[in-house]
Amino acid sequence: MTLGDKYLRILKQRFVQIKEQGEGTFQQLNESDIHWTLNEASNSIAVIVKHLRGNMLSRWTDFLTTDGEKSNRHRDQEFINTVDSKQHMLTLWNEGWSVLFTALEQLTATDLQKNVRIREQPILVLDAIERQLAHYASHVGQIMLIGKQRRGNEWKSLSIPKGKSEEHLKEMKQKYNK
Repeated sequence: MTLGDKYLRILKQRFVQIKEQGEGTFQQLNESDIHWTLNEASNSIAVIVKHLRGNMLSRWTDFLTTDGEKSNRHRDQEFINTVDSKQHMLTLWNEGWSVLFTALEQLTATDLQKNVRIREQPILVLDAIERQLAHYASHVGQIMLIGKQRRGNEWKSLSIPKGKSEEHLKEMKQKYNK
């Protein structure tokens, strides 16, 4: 297995982890939670998901052959809440991720050294993927923060809970030090 193949495998795992963190948050939220905003300048979880979907469809559809900023994308409209339910939001979420994972499955190690265009700017495939990974992680981090704010003490940690670091380390040592 080449370094490029290993990298693609790791990327897929990272994108899955990001997706799962979002879904772990959604499971803890109700309808009103997904539409809550801190203030006028803030986006709700529903709007963030709508934006992520728009970005994913634009960037990952025909990833290697067309500009990543598709002419049918209306980015500013992504920040207007037209999401009418949690189920609608989950549908948008899954549509975006489906396009992303389909595109990732088609990539080869050789493709990583090619160039694609985003808003006409040539960019190395490897860099374009890294940009998207960081972009999605930052938005899912926002989603998780809003979820924590909404759930308060009811929030179920999606990583190592506070005060459980030593316990987690012990479990990891037992798991991998066999």
